[in-house]
Amino acid sequence: MTKEKWGQLRQRMLKTVGQNNYTTWIEPLQFRDLEDGIATFNVPTTFMGNYVSQNFSDLILHELKAENDSIRRLSFAVAANSQARPSMTKPTAAAPTPTPAVPAHSALATAPLDRRFTFDSFVVGKPNELAHAAARRVAEGGPVTFNPLFLYGGVGLGKTHLMHAIAWELQTRRPDLNVLYLSAEQFMYRFVQALRDRKMMDFKEIFRSVDVLMVDDVQFIAGKDSTQEEFFHTFNALVDQNKQIIISADRAPGEIKDLEDRVKSRLQCGLVVDLHPTDYELRLGILQSKVEQQQAKNYPDLTVEAGVLEFLAHRISTNVRVLEGALTRLFAFASLVGRPINMELTQDCLADVLRASERKITVEEIQRKVSEHYNIRLSDMIGPKRLRSYARPRQVAMYLCKRMTSRSLPEVGRRFGGRDHTTVMHGVKRIEELKVSDGQIAEDLELLRRALEA
Repeated sequence: MTKEKWGQLRQRMLKTVGQNNYTTWIEPLQFRDLEDGIATFNVPTTFMGNYVSQNFSDLILHELKAENDSIRRLSFAVAANSQARPSMTKPTAAAPTPTPAVPAHSALATAPLDRRFTFDSFVVGKPNELAHAAARRVAEGGPVTFNPLFLYGGVGLGKTHLMHAIAWELQTRRPDLNVLYLSAEQFMYRFVQALRDRKMMDFKEIFRSVDVLMVDDVQFIAGKDSTQEEFFHTFNALVDQNKQIIISADRAPGEIKDLEDRVKSRLQCGLVVDLHPTDYELRLGILQSKVEQQQAKNYPDLTVEAGVLEFLAHRISTNVRVLEGALTRLFAFASLVGRPINMELTQDCLADVLRASERKITVEEIQRKVSEHYNIRLSDMIGPKRLRSYARPRQVAMYLCKRMTSRSLPEVGRRFGGRDHTTVMHGVKRIEELKVSDGQIAEDLELLRRALEA
């Protein structure tokens, strides 16, 4: 067997495997030598040798035997390590995963991590305690218990913070692990760049050689078919090797529009955790934590008067980033003008933020959401019927109107078919009692509140 003869055989295989497979997998193979019935080929990367061995070794061996029946098996060696000559005959399912080539290992360029985003700086409350506990478990770096871990929630609820915290913790606890963190947009960019530069093999090896893959904001690959396909294959390859995958998105896998069903299915097969919108107690805890940091690092002489943090936690309720930004602006403004941080300064400094955060929830909006939730007609809910299937949703709507709007009880009563304010009072009181004793009512109220505040 000579190199010229191998070139002829290689051209013959082009008709069998097709142009794409030939260019990607067969053409890069370089015949090195034949010894003791073993034909050895040089390959650019370990991953390529492993892939060719699994998918094309039978075809190659068949063609070689047609020329020289003394050839019994194949061997693939990375050119830079050709002295080692690792045997790469077609492996069984139990064969260990080969060690990634050194060039691929050094190419694992993770996205920059924010040093502020650690577990120590993450404020835990009821809306995020499950997500925090799951992230902590994964960050221990032990055996995989749920794969993938999928974190989802709205803007500014802590998804990226937890992702960065996991990466920092793994670097400390398990420095031997290859941890790759990047956004879905960066994954797509690297994929497109690899296609353009004809370096798909390097791309595949980089992403299949990691121990922990973390992809932030995965919803951005929705609708991008080629990127989704490569992500799907990468996901499967890592799961087959029992490698940990951590994904974040702004909504649950099943709710991401234009995401392929097979990708949705894979993302849903692990632990899917929702980071709920923050409640008042959690927002207050975050503010208190940030005040301590500001005073310790930047403004040791500034103090915050009583009532300011409570006011901000109550008024800015949708986004933690807006809340933190408001506090940063408040400290900077107070320092520049030399005034104490009191309620007057807060209202002057943050007038635009407070105005934007004043989302007006109307009685009509509550009525519509409640009727949709209980699958009844709006006219039946506000009408005179007293059937339980209408009366209970009506009382829930009245309760939410009392809690989430500034309307008086007589006004609320008028919006519910001209009912007396005492009827509204009775409905509100009844729901307050049921909220404690009936778990379903409590869950319904929480779901409706979140939907109205979204």
